[in-house]
Amino acid sequence: MGKFVNALFGGSLFKGDKGVWMIYFFLCMISLVEVYSASSRLTFDGGTHWGTVVSQAGFLLVGLIVILVVHRIPCKWFMLFPFVLLPAAIFLLLYAAVFGGGAELNDTNRWIHVGSFSFQPSELAKAALLMTAAVVLAKTQAEREDIVNGKKRKIVGAIKGKRYLAFAIVGGAALIICGLIFMDNVSTALMLMLVVVVMMFVGHVPKDLMFKGMLFLFAIGALVVMVSLVIPDKVLMENSALKRVVTVKHRVTRMFESYDNTGNEEEKTVDAKKMLSDENSQKTYAFIAIANSNLIGLGPGNSIQRDFLQHAESDFIYAIIIEELGIFGAVFVAFLYLALLIRVGRIAMRCPTFFPAFLVLGFGIMIVLQAFVNMSVAVFPGVVTGQPLPLISKGGTSILITSFYIGVILSVSRYVKKKEQKAPLVEAVPNGETSEYYTDGAMS
Repeated sequence: MGKFVNALFGGSLFKGDKGVWMIYFFLCMISLVEVYSASSRLTFDGGTHWGTVVSQAGFLLVGLIVILVVHRIPCKWFMLFPFVLLPAAIFLLLYAAVFGGGAELNDTNRWIHVGSFSFQPSELAKAALLMTAAVVLAKTQAEREDIVNGKKRKIVGAIKGKRYLAFAIVGGAALIICGLIFMDNVSTALMLMLVVVVMMFVGHVPKDLMFKGMLFLFAIGALVVMVSLVIPDKVLMENSALKRVVTVKHRVTRMFESYDNTGNEEEKTVDAKKMLSDENSQKTYAFIAIANSNLIGLGPGNSIQRDFLQHAESDFIYAIIIEELGIFGAVFVAFLYLALLIRVGRIAMRCPTFFPAFLVLGFGIMIVLQAFVNMSVAVFPGVVTGQPLPLISKGGTSILITSFYIGVILSVSRYVKKKEQKAPLVEAVPNGETSEYYTDGAMS
Protein backbone atom coordinates (compact mmCIF):
# COMPACT_ATOMS: atom_id res chain seq x y z
CA MET A 1 0.00 0.00 0.00
CA GLY A 2 2.86 2.34 0.79
CA LYS A 3 4.41 1.80 -2.63
CA PHE A 4 1.07 2.51 -4.30
CA VAL A 5 0.59 5.81 -2.43
CA ASN A 6 4.20 6.82 -3.15
CA ALA A 7 3.75 6.02 -6.85
CA LEU A 8 0.72 8.30 -7.05
CA PHE A 9 1.75 11.17 -4.80
CA GLY A 10 5.51 10.94 -4.24
CA GLY A 11 7.99 13.40 -5.70
CA SER A 12 7.24 16.60 -7.62
CA LEU A 13 3.66 17.42 -8.60
CA PHE A 14 4.07 17.77 -12.37
CA LYS A 15 5.92 14.89 -13.98
CA GLY A 16 6.29 13.74 -17.54
CA ASP A 17 6.89 15.59 -20.79
CA LYS A 18 7.20 19.34 -20.14
CA GLY A 19 6.08 20.19 -23.67
CA VAL A 20 2.77 18.36 -23.18
CA TRP A 21 2.23 20.18 -19.87
CA MET A 22 2.87 23.55 -21.54
CA ILE A 23 0.43 22.81 -24.38
CA TYR A 24 -2.20 21.69 -21.86
CA PHE A 25 -1.98 24.89 -19.80
CA PHE A 26 -2.14 27.11 -22.91
CA LEU A 27 -5.32 25.32 -24.05
CA CYS A 28 -6.87 25.73 -20.59
CA MET A 29 -6.13 29.48 -20.51
CA ILE A 30 -7.62 29.97 -23.98
CA SER A 31 -10.68 27.98 -22.87
CA LEU A 32 -11.40 30.20 -19.86
CA VAL A 33 -11.08 33.43 -21.86
CA GLU A 34 -13.10 32.33 -24.89
CA VAL A 35 -15.85 30.43 -23.04
CA TYR A 36 -16.38 33.51 -20.88
CA SER A 37 -16.59 35.66 -24.00
CA ALA A 38 -18.80 33.26 -26.00
CA SER A 39 -21.36 32.56 -23.28
CA SER A 40 -23.43 35.73 -23.73
CA ARG A 41 -26.27 33.81 -25.42
CA LEU A 42 -26.46 31.40 -22.46
CA THR A 43 -26.65 34.41 -20.13
CA PHE A 44 -29.48 35.89 -22.18
CA ASP A 45 -31.40 32.59 -22.08
CA GLY A 46 -31.08 32.54 -18.30
CA GLY A 47 -28.38 32.53 -15.63
CA THR A 48 -25.46 34.67 -14.59
CA HIS A 49 -22.65 35.55 -16.96
CA TRP A 50 -20.05 34.27 -14.50
CA GLY A 51 -21.91 30.98 -14.06
CA THR A 52 -20.70 29.48 -17.34
CA VAL A 53 -17.02 30.34 -16.87
CA VAL A 54 -17.11 29.21 -13.22
CA SER A 55 -18.56 25.87 -14.34
CA GLN A 56 -15.89 25.59 -17.05
CA ALA A 57 -13.15 26.41 -14.54
CA GLY A 58 -14.56 23.74 -12.24
CA PHE A 59 -14.41 21.07 -14.94
CA LEU A 60 -10.88 22.13 -15.91
CA LEU A 61 -9.84 21.91 -12.26
CA VAL A 62 -11.32 18.42 -11.93
CA GLY A 63 -9.59 17.55 -15.22
CA LEU A 64 -6.28 18.73 -13.78
CA ILE A 65 -6.82 16.47 -10.77
CA VAL A 66 -7.52 13.59 -13.16
CA ILE A 67 -4.24 14.28 -14.96
CA LEU A 68 -2.27 14.55 -11.70
CA VAL A 69 -3.57 11.15 -10.58
CA VAL A 70 -3.46 9.32 -13.93
CA HIS A 71 0.00 10.49 -14.96
CA ARG A 72 1.44 8.92 -11.79
CA ILE A 73 0.02 5.48 -12.64
CA PRO A 74 2.64 3.11 -14.11
CA CYS A 75 1.72 2.73 -17.78
CA LYS A 76 1.75 -1.10 -17.62
CA TRP A 77 -1.30 -0.90 -15.34
CA PHE A 78 -3.31 0.56 -18.22
CA MET A 79 -3.27 -2.87 -19.85
CA LEU A 80 -5.88 -3.92 -17.26
CA PHE A 81 -8.26 -1.04 -17.99
CA PRO A 82 -9.93 -2.52 -21.13
CA PHE A 83 -11.18 -5.54 -19.19
CA VAL A 84 -13.39 -3.17 -17.17
CA LEU A 85 -13.93 -0.24 -19.51
CA LEU A 86 -14.95 -2.16 -22.66
CA PRO A 87 -17.85 -4.15 -21.12
CA ALA A 88 -18.96 -1.04 -19.20
CA ALA A 89 -18.91 1.07 -22.37
CA ILE A 90 -20.93 -1.48 -24.34
CA PHE A 91 -23.51 -1.74 -21.56
CA LEU A 92 -23.87 2.06 -21.25
CA LEU A 93 -24.14 2.53 -25.02
CA LEU A 94 -26.85 -0.14 -25.20
CA TYR A 95 -28.63 1.42 -22.23
CA ALA A 96 -28.59 4.91 -23.76
CA ALA A 97 -29.21 4.24 -27.45
CA VAL A 98 -31.07 0.92 -27.64
CA PHE A 99 -32.97 0.53 -24.36
CA GLY A 100 -34.00 4.19 -24.18
CA GLY A 101 -32.15 5.02 -20.98
CA GLY A 102 -30.44 8.08 -22.45
CA ALA A 103 -31.77 11.59 -22.06
CA GLU A 104 -32.98 13.02 -25.38
CA LEU A 105 -31.19 16.17 -26.54
CA ASN A 106 -31.24 17.51 -30.12
CA ASP A 107 -32.99 14.36 -31.34
CA THR A 108 -30.31 12.09 -29.83
CA ASN A 109 -30.08 9.86 -26.76
CA ARG A 110 -26.34 10.23 -26.25
CA TRP A 111 -26.52 11.49 -22.65
CA ILE A 112 -27.05 9.60 -19.38
CA HIS A 113 -28.13 11.48 -16.26
CA VAL A 114 -27.00 10.34 -12.81
CA GLY A 115 -28.54 12.76 -10.36
CA SER A 116 -27.35 16.26 -11.29
CA PHE A 117 -24.42 14.86 -13.28
CA SER A 118 -24.70 13.89 -16.96
CA PHE A 119 -22.17 12.26 -19.26
CA GLN A 120 -21.84 10.77 -22.75
CA PRO A 121 -21.15 7.01 -22.86
CA SER A 122 -19.49 7.51 -26.25
CA GLU A 123 -16.60 9.37 -24.58
CA LEU A 124 -15.95 6.42 -22.29
CA ALA A 125 -16.31 4.05 -25.25
CA LYS A 126 -13.60 5.91 -27.21
CA ALA A 127 -11.06 5.42 -24.43
CA ALA A 128 -12.09 1.78 -23.94
CA LEU A 129 -11.75 0.88 -27.63
CA LEU A 130 -8.41 2.63 -28.12
CA MET A 131 -6.95 0.94 -25.03
CA THR A 132 -8.28 -2.43 -26.21
CA ALA A 133 -6.70 -1.93 -29.63
CA ALA A 134 -3.38 -0.98 -28.01
CA VAL A 135 -3.34 -4.14 -25.86
CA VAL A 136 -4.25 -6.51 -28.70
CA LEU A 137 -1.85 -4.99 -31.21
CA ALA A 138 0.98 -4.97 -28.67
CA LYS A 139 0.49 -8.68 -27.98
CA THR A 140 0.87 -9.49 -31.68
CA GLN A 141 4.16 -7.62 -32.23
CA ALA A 142 7.71 -8.92 -31.90
CA GLU A 143 11.24 -7.88 -32.79
CA ARG A 144 14.29 -9.85 -33.75
CA GLU A 145 17.84 -9.15 -34.86
CA ASP A 146 18.89 -9.96 -38.40
CA ILE A 147 21.65 -9.14 -40.86
CA VAL A 148 20.55 -6.61 -43.48
CA ASN A 149 23.11 -5.62 -46.14
CA GLY A 150 25.86 -7.00 -43.95
CA LYS A 151 24.78 -4.97 -40.90
CA LYS A 152 22.98 -6.05 -37.76
CA ARG A 153 19.50 -4.56 -37.61
CA LYS A 154 16.42 -4.86 -35.41
CA ILE A 155 13.36 -5.91 -37.42
CA VAL A 156 9.94 -5.12 -35.97
CA GLY A 157 6.78 -6.73 -37.28
CA ALA A 158 3.62 -8.62 -36.52
CA ILE A 159 3.94 -12.24 -35.42
CA LYS A 160 2.94 -14.61 -38.19
CA GLY A 161 -0.38 -16.28 -37.40
CA LYS A 162 -1.45 -13.59 -34.93
CA ARG A 163 -1.90 -10.79 -37.44
CA TYR A 164 -5.30 -12.15 -38.45
CA LEU A 165 -6.26 -12.65 -34.81
CA ALA A 166 -5.46 -8.99 -34.13
CA PHE A 167 -7.67 -7.91 -37.02
CA ALA A 168 -10.53 -10.11 -35.82
CA ILE A 169 -10.43 -8.86 -32.22
CA VAL A 170 -9.77 -5.17 -32.88
CA GLY A 171 -12.07 -5.05 -35.91
CA GLY A 172 -14.86 -6.84 -34.04
CA ALA A 173 -14.60 -4.53 -31.03
CA ALA A 174 -14.51 -1.47 -33.30
CA LEU A 175 -17.56 -2.67 -35.24
CA ILE A 176 -19.58 -3.11 -32.03
CA ILE A 177 -18.51 0.15 -30.35
CA CYS A 178 -18.64 2.33 -33.47
CA GLY A 179 -21.94 0.75 -34.54
CA LEU A 180 -23.56 1.64 -31.22
CA ILE A 181 -22.11 5.16 -31.27
CA PHE A 182 -23.24 5.61 -34.88
CA MET A 183 -26.88 5.41 -33.80
CA ASP A 184 -26.68 8.81 -32.10
CA ASN A 185 -23.31 10.32 -33.07
CA VAL A 186 -22.21 9.65 -36.63
CA SER A 187 -19.14 11.92 -36.63
CA THR A 188 -17.71 10.40 -33.44
CA ALA A 189 -18.17 6.88 -34.79
CA LEU A 190 -16.39 7.73 -38.05
CA MET A 191 -13.50 9.48 -36.28
CA LEU A 192 -13.03 6.61 -33.85
CA MET A 193 -13.03 4.06 -36.66
CA LEU A 194 -10.42 6.11 -38.55
CA VAL A 195 -8.10 6.20 -35.51
CA VAL A 196 -8.46 2.44 -35.04
CA VAL A 197 -7.62 1.86 -38.72
CA VAL A 198 -4.47 3.99 -38.34
CA MET A 199 -3.47 1.98 -35.25
CA MET A 200 -3.99 -1.31 -37.13
CA PHE A 201 -1.93 0.01 -40.04
CA VAL A 202 0.93 0.90 -37.69
CA GLY A 203 0.47 -2.50 -36.01
CA HIS A 204 1.17 -4.33 -39.29
CA VAL A 205 -2.32 -5.80 -39.61
CA PRO A 206 -2.55 -7.31 -43.13
CA LYS A 207 -3.54 -4.62 -45.60
CA ASP A 208 -5.74 -6.98 -47.60
CA LEU A 209 -7.87 -7.64 -44.51
CA MET A 210 -8.10 -3.93 -43.75
CA PHE A 211 -9.11 -3.24 -47.35
CA LYS A 212 -11.84 -5.88 -47.21
CA GLY A 213 -13.02 -4.50 -43.88
CA MET A 214 -13.28 -0.97 -45.29
CA LEU A 215 -15.17 -2.27 -48.33
CA PHE A 216 -17.61 -3.93 -45.94
CA LEU A 217 -18.11 -0.65 -44.06
CA PHE A 218 -18.58 1.27 -47.31
CA ALA A 219 -21.19 -1.29 -48.38
CA ILE A 220 -23.06 -0.77 -45.12
CA GLY A 221 -22.83 3.00 -45.57
CA ALA A 222 -24.17 2.76 -49.13
CA LEU A 223 -27.04 0.61 -47.88
CA VAL A 224 -27.89 3.20 -45.21
CA VAL A 225 -27.85 5.97 -47.83
CA MET A 226 -30.17 3.99 -50.09
CA VAL A 227 -32.52 3.31 -47.20
CA SER A 228 -32.58 7.00 -46.25
CA LEU A 229 -33.45 7.97 -49.83
CA VAL A 230 -36.19 5.38 -50.34
CA ILE A 231 -37.92 5.23 -46.96
CA PRO A 232 -39.86 8.37 -45.89
CA ASP A 233 -38.34 10.45 -43.07
CA LYS A 234 -41.43 9.91 -40.93
CA VAL A 235 -40.88 6.14 -40.95
CA LEU A 236 -37.17 6.50 -40.22
CA MET A 237 -37.84 8.79 -37.27
CA GLU A 238 -39.94 6.08 -35.65
CA ASN A 239 -36.88 3.80 -35.53
CA SER A 240 -34.36 4.87 -32.87
CA ALA A 241 -31.52 3.19 -34.77
CA LEU A 242 -32.21 5.13 -38.00
CA LYS A 243 -33.53 8.50 -36.87
CA ARG A 244 -30.02 9.96 -36.77
CA VAL A 245 -29.70 9.11 -40.47
CA VAL A 246 -32.49 11.61 -41.15
CA THR A 247 -30.59 14.35 -39.33
CA VAL A 248 -27.41 13.68 -41.30
CA LYS A 249 -29.32 13.59 -44.60
CA HIS A 250 -30.97 16.94 -43.88
CA ARG A 251 -27.65 18.53 -42.93
CA VAL A 252 -26.00 17.36 -46.15
CA THR A 253 -28.98 18.51 -48.22
CA ARG A 254 -29.00 21.95 -46.58
CA MET A 255 -25.25 22.26 -47.09
CA PHE A 256 -25.56 21.81 -50.86
CA GLU A 257 -28.61 24.05 -51.05
CA SER A 258 -26.89 26.80 -49.05
CA TYR A 259 -23.82 26.92 -51.31
CA ASP A 260 -25.65 26.64 -54.62
CA ASN A 261 -24.90 29.88 -56.51
CA THR A 262 -27.10 29.14 -59.51
CA GLY A 263 -30.41 30.87 -60.12
CA ASN A 264 -31.63 34.45 -60.46
CA GLU A 265 -31.21 37.27 -57.95
CA GLU A 266 -34.62 36.70 -56.41
CA GLU A 267 -33.84 33.05 -55.77
CA LYS A 268 -30.45 34.01 -54.30
CA THR A 269 -32.18 36.46 -51.94
CA VAL A 270 -34.52 33.71 -50.79
CA ASP A 271 -31.54 31.37 -50.30
CA ALA A 272 -29.72 34.01 -48.24
CA LYS A 273 -32.73 34.42 -45.97
CA LYS A 274 -32.97 30.65 -45.68
CA MET A 275 -29.31 30.43 -44.67
CA LEU A 276 -30.01 32.77 -41.75
CA SER A 277 -33.23 31.10 -40.67
CA ASP A 278 -32.87 27.33 -40.93
CA GLU A 279 -30.92 24.90 -38.76
CA ASN A 280 -27.80 25.37 -40.88
CA SER A 281 -27.65 29.09 -40.01
CA GLN A 282 -24.88 28.34 -37.50
CA LYS A 283 -22.45 27.87 -40.39
CA THR A 284 -23.47 31.21 -41.86
CA TYR A 285 -22.97 33.08 -38.59
CA ALA A 286 -19.62 31.33 -38.12
CA PHE A 287 -18.47 32.58 -41.53
CA ILE A 288 -19.68 36.10 -40.64
CA ALA A 289 -17.66 35.92 -37.40
CA ILE A 290 -14.54 34.97 -39.36
CA ALA A 291 -15.14 37.80 -41.84
CA ASN A 292 -15.52 40.26 -38.94
CA SER A 293 -12.03 39.48 -37.70
CA ASN A 294 -10.34 41.51 -40.47
CA LEU A 295 -7.26 39.31 -39.92
CA ILE A 296 -6.19 41.09 -36.71
CA GLY A 297 -9.33 40.31 -34.68
CA LEU A 298 -11.72 42.45 -32.65
CA GLY A 299 -9.96 41.74 -29.36
CA PRO A 300 -10.83 39.37 -26.48
CA GLY A 301 -14.43 39.80 -25.35
CA ASN A 302 -15.49 41.87 -28.38
CA SER A 303 -17.17 39.19 -30.50
CA ILE A 304 -20.41 40.19 -32.22
CA GLN A 305 -21.62 36.88 -33.63
CA ARG A 306 -21.52 35.15 -30.23
CA ASP A 307 -25.00 36.64 -29.67
CA PHE A 308 -26.34 34.82 -32.75
CA LEU A 309 -24.48 31.49 -32.76
CA GLN A 310 -26.49 28.86 -30.88
CA HIS A 311 -23.40 26.93 -29.77
CA ALA A 312 -20.74 29.63 -29.77
CA GLU A 313 -19.23 28.31 -26.54
CA SER A 314 -18.86 24.73 -27.79
CA ASP A 315 -19.26 23.61 -31.42
CA PHE A 316 -18.30 26.97 -32.96
CA ILE A 317 -15.88 28.39 -30.41
CA TYR A 318 -13.09 28.35 -33.02
CA ALA A 319 -15.05 30.89 -35.08
CA ILE A 320 -15.26 33.14 -32.00
CA ILE A 321 -11.51 32.71 -31.43
CA ILE A 322 -10.84 33.88 -35.00
CA GLU A 323 -13.27 36.81 -34.67
CA GLU A 324 -11.60 38.03 -31.48
CA LEU A 325 -7.96 37.02 -31.94
CA GLY A 326 -7.67 37.12 -35.72
CA ILE A 327 -5.48 34.94 -37.90
CA PHE A 328 -2.75 34.88 -35.24
CA GLY A 329 -5.12 33.31 -32.71
CA ALA A 330 -6.41 30.80 -35.26
CA VAL A 331 -2.89 29.71 -36.24
CA PHE A 332 -1.71 29.59 -32.63
CA VAL A 333 -4.54 27.28 -31.54
CA ALA A 334 -3.96 25.00 -34.54
CA PHE A 335 -0.22 25.04 -33.78
CA LEU A 336 -0.86 23.86 -30.20
CA TYR A 337 -2.65 20.75 -31.42
CA LEU A 338 -0.02 20.06 -34.08
CA ALA A 339 2.69 20.47 -31.44
CA LEU A 340 0.85 17.97 -29.25
CA LEU A 341 0.78 15.46 -32.11
CA ILE A 342 4.52 15.95 -32.68
CA ARG A 343 5.27 15.44 -28.98
CA VAL A 344 3.11 12.31 -28.94
CA GLY A 345 4.91 10.96 -32.01
CA ARG A 346 8.30 11.48 -30.38
CA ILE A 347 7.17 9.80 -27.18
CA ALA A 348 5.84 6.82 -29.15
CA MET A 349 9.08 6.45 -31.11
CA ARG A 350 11.10 6.41 -27.88
CA CYS A 351 8.96 3.71 -26.22
CA PRO A 352 11.01 0.55 -25.64
CA THR A 353 7.89 -1.66 -25.63
CA PHE A 354 4.88 -1.88 -27.92
CA PHE A 355 1.86 -1.27 -25.67
CA PRO A 356 2.69 2.28 -24.48
CA ALA A 357 3.63 3.27 -28.03
CA PHE A 358 0.26 2.16 -29.44
CA LEU A 359 -1.60 3.66 -26.48
CA VAL A 360 -0.04 7.12 -26.66
CA LEU A 361 -0.38 7.14 -30.45
CA GLY A 362 -4.10 6.29 -30.33
CA PHE A 363 -4.95 8.89 -27.70
CA GLY A 364 -2.84 11.60 -29.34
CA ILE A 365 -4.36 11.09 -32.78
CA MET A 366 -7.88 11.07 -31.28
CA ILE A 367 -7.37 14.46 -29.58
CA VAL A 368 -5.83 16.13 -32.63
CA LEU A 369 -8.28 14.63 -35.13
CA GLN A 370 -11.24 15.84 -33.08
CA ALA A 371 -9.68 19.30 -32.83
CA PHE A 372 -9.20 19.65 -36.57
CA VAL A 373 -12.68 18.33 -37.32
CA ASN A 374 -14.09 21.03 -35.03
CA MET A 375 -11.95 23.73 -36.61
CA SER A 376 -12.74 22.64 -40.18
CA VAL A 377 -16.48 22.82 -39.48
CA ALA A 378 -16.08 26.46 -38.42
CA VAL A 379 -13.92 27.63 -41.33
CA PHE A 380 -14.88 25.39 -44.29
CA PRO A 381 -18.19 24.53 -45.98
CA GLY A 382 -19.35 21.18 -44.70
CA VAL A 383 -21.69 19.29 -42.45
CA VAL A 384 -22.03 20.37 -38.81
CA THR A 385 -20.64 17.54 -36.67
CA GLY A 386 -21.16 18.75 -33.10
CA GLN A 387 -17.59 17.85 -32.11
CA PRO A 388 -16.17 20.03 -29.29
CA LEU A 389 -12.71 21.58 -29.46
CA PRO A 390 -10.73 19.47 -26.94
CA LEU A 391 -10.00 21.28 -23.65
CA ILE A 392 -11.31 24.58 -25.07
CA SER A 393 -15.03 24.10 -25.75
CA LYS A 394 -17.50 24.27 -22.90
CA GLY A 395 -18.29 20.82 -21.60
CA GLY A 396 -17.86 18.27 -18.87
CA THR A 397 -17.46 14.72 -20.17
CA SER A 398 -15.24 15.80 -23.06
CA ILE A 399 -12.90 17.75 -20.75
CA LEU A 400 -12.59 14.89 -18.27
CA ILE A 401 -11.94 12.22 -20.92
CA THR A 402 -9.44 14.44 -22.75
CA SER A 403 -7.73 15.05 -19.40
CA PHE A 404 -7.53 11.29 -18.96
CA TYR A 405 -5.88 11.04 -22.39
CA ILE A 406 -3.33 13.71 -21.42
CA GLY A 407 -2.65 11.92 -18.13
CA VAL A 408 -1.96 8.65 -19.96
CA ILE A 409 0.35 10.42 -22.44
CA LEU A 410 2.29 11.97 -19.54
CA SER A 411 2.45 8.59 -17.78
CA VAL A 412 3.98 7.02 -20.88
CA SER A 413 6.48 9.89 -21.18
CA ARG A 414 7.53 9.25 -17.55
CA TYR A 415 7.97 5.56 -18.35
CA VAL A 416 10.13 6.38 -21.39
CA LYS A 417 12.32 8.75 -19.40
CA LYS A 418 12.88 6.18 -16.64
CA LYS A 419 13.84 3.51 -19.16
CA GLU A 420 16.27 5.85 -20.88
CA GLN A 421 17.89 6.75 -17.56
CA LYS A 422 18.31 3.07 -16.66
CA ALA A 423 19.59 2.04 -20.09
CA PRO A 424 23.29 1.05 -20.00
CA LEU A 425 25.77 3.12 -21.95
CA VAL A 426 26.90 1.52 -25.22
CA GLU A 427 30.00 2.09 -27.29
CA ALA A 428 29.75 4.20 -30.41
CA VAL A 429 29.17 2.16 -33.56
CA PRO A 430 31.88 2.71 -36.19
CA ASN A 431 31.16 4.04 -39.69
CA GLY A 432 27.88 5.61 -38.60
CA GLU A 433 26.06 2.27 -38.32
CA THR A 434 22.96 2.37 -36.14
CA SER A 435 20.28 0.00 -34.97
CA GLU A 436 17.29 0.85 -37.15
CA TYR A 437 13.74 -0.44 -37.21
CA TYR A 438 12.29 -2.07 -40.28
CA THR A 439 8.82 -3.48 -40.74
CA ASP A 440 8.26 -7.04 -41.78
CA GLY A 441 4.68 -8.02 -42.44
CA ALA A 442 5.38 -11.74 -42.25
CA MET A 443 7.60 -12.10 -39.23
CA SER A 444 7.84 -15.69 -38.06
